[in-house]
Amino acid sequence: MITFLKNWMLPIAMFAGIIFYSFFSKLTFLTPYLIFSMLFLTFSRLSPTEIKFSKLHFKLITFQLLSAILIWLIFYPINRLLGESGLICFLAPTATAAAVVTGLLGGSVSFITTYVFMSNIAIAILAPFLFSYMGAESGMTFMESVWLIFREVVPLLMAPLLLAWLIRYFSPKLLKQVQSIQGMSFYIWAFALMIVVGKTVNFMIHQERPDYLLEALIAMVSLVACLLQFFVGRRMGAKSGEVIAAGQSVGQKNTILAIWMSHIYLNPIVSIAPASYVLWQNIINSYQLWKARRKNN
Repeated sequence: MITFLKNWMLPIAMFAGIIFYSFFSKLTFLTPYLIFSMLFLTFSRLSPTEIKFSKLHFKLITFQLLSAILIWLIFYPINRLLGESGLICFLAPTATAAAVVTGLLGGSVSFITTYVFMSNIAIAILAPFLFSYMGAESGMTFMESVWLIFREVVPLLMAPLLLAWLIRYFSPKLLKQVQSIQGMSFYIWAFALMIVVGKTVNFMIHQERPDYLLEALIAMVSLVACLLQFFVGRRMGAKSGEVIAAGQSVGQKNTILAIWMSHIYLNPIVSIAPASYVLWQNIINSYQLWKARRKNN
């Protein structure tokens, strides 16, 4: 039964979020706490001595951040919402579950674990400036807006890391207890996915002037961003023997965080992009896992 739930948790969580959207959309206030919990459980496995940066790490983060800005600049003159949709799909940090998929595919878990750390730190620093520049907090000066977003985003992304490392050095026994419940992160992720999907569906149903063509275009921008990041990541990683890890590092996103950011700092309709990205990246991962199993057999 547990194996069945894990194999089908993605469609179950999304289906539940869609069907019971009115209930789950009321639980949006829990999302930051769920994100914090998932990151904390992930970082509790990460020792500072395991963080080893390479040139490829810096090349990947440069590609990710510059692409986020470039796609916004390309689409902004056409439609602001398309620009923000592309930006959030590139800007989102690597998913905590990416290490698991990388391991199943035979890639370097230590490489992608370091990138999870790097991408979260980079986005925590850069996101407040980008969102403020795009006018996410109107009626404020640029620096006031930066500070408002900074004090919300940075603690959410960096506090789990600091807490995990404090426990590592001051309470090893507690650390072992935390590490013993790593499996909880999977169910936390599923619950958080139900909430953010429910929130997105609730917005789409109750929007006053729906533009289905625009929403379809946002989903297509998300698809292009997903395919491009997996492809470029793998090509960049090929030169260093990190095809799998590099592809997952920039391709597999923390979509729950991206959907939350879309609702809080951008236009809620932009959340369709990371919500669609959930489907695209899991189709790619499912294909990769199927191909890997077939090769092994």
